[in-house]
Amino acid sequence: MTGDKPPIDKDGQDKSALGGQLEHSGFVGVIGRPNVGKSTFLNTLARQKLAIVSHRPQTTRHTIRAVISSSGSQMVMIDTPGLHKPKDGLGERLNAKVRRTMTDVDVILFMLDGAAGIGRGDEFIARELAETKTPLVVCVNKTDLASPEPLDKELDAARSLLSGQEVLAISALTGDGVDRLTQVLVEQLPPGPRYYPENVLTDQPEIVLIGELIREKLIAATREELPYAVAVEVTEFSKRRRRDLHDIHARIHVERDSQKAIVIGKGGSVLEKVGRQAREEIESLLGSPVYLDLLVTVTKGWRRRERKVEEFGY
Repeated sequence: MTGDKPPIDKDGQDKSALGGQLEHSGFVGVIGRPNVGKSTFLNTLARQKLAIVSHRPQTTRHTIRAVISSSGSQMVMIDTPGLHKPKDGLGERLNAKVRRTMTDVDVILFMLDGAAGIGRGDEFIARELAETKTPLVVCVNKTDLASPEPLDKELDAARSLLSGQEVLAISALTGDGVDRLTQVLVEQLPPGPRYYPENVLTDQPEIVLIGELIREKLIAATREELPYAVAVEVTEFSKRRRRDLHDIHARIHVERDSQKAIVIGKGGSVLEKVGRQAREEIESLLGSPVYLDLLVTVTKGWRRRERKVEEFGY
């Protein structure tokens, strides 16, 4: 691939990390089962779309970072894939990312779903978290979707998962309770350096964000028809000379011919819709017009092939 770049800041400038001692500084890993709202929370904090969002579980594959800075603190939030029972090599690799995050960060935010309720998946994660020595903050998300009495029940269930642990209630979608949660997380961080300049929003290369935006539109357009057998590989990312225009070529990988037909759609309708919607968001991200070319390829069994999983950046 080409086009990997340093961190993106609010002005679109390339920046490098720097030092400077702060009162609170460090990394926070957002852990939870699939579809509890981790990506929505990250985007709300960053006030910009950094992680793709879908109602379908296991959407997140990359560990996206959002840098939340103030004059006296810097919190680097890490959005992780949902911890789940893996069915293939890709699932095992995603779980391994989550477990590495649990040991590498300064604070863990354990997020639960107040609308869907506390279940066995949450109990499984809580047992793993009970073994870690990393400071822990627990929150119940989606309070906007839960009525008061069921929500109180879920909050009690959340408290029982990890005894003695305070549980905060939030809505990542509306922002309710997010400021209080942010304050609690910052207070848990130790003194340390400023890892990124104050205006940096993420350390993710543009090429990764572009691929994820395309995959988000694919998931939305195909809904229940397309399983998780889709990967997006950005094969070219360049800016034309003497023109404010980016050329982006991306290859969409599926595992079967029937899936290829779904992605393309009748007369190319689905692929055209995905390309149009993705291009609009990519242009917003880059701040310039984009020529986007999408190609669909059958790469049989790629999720079970470790080499392919690595090639696609998961």
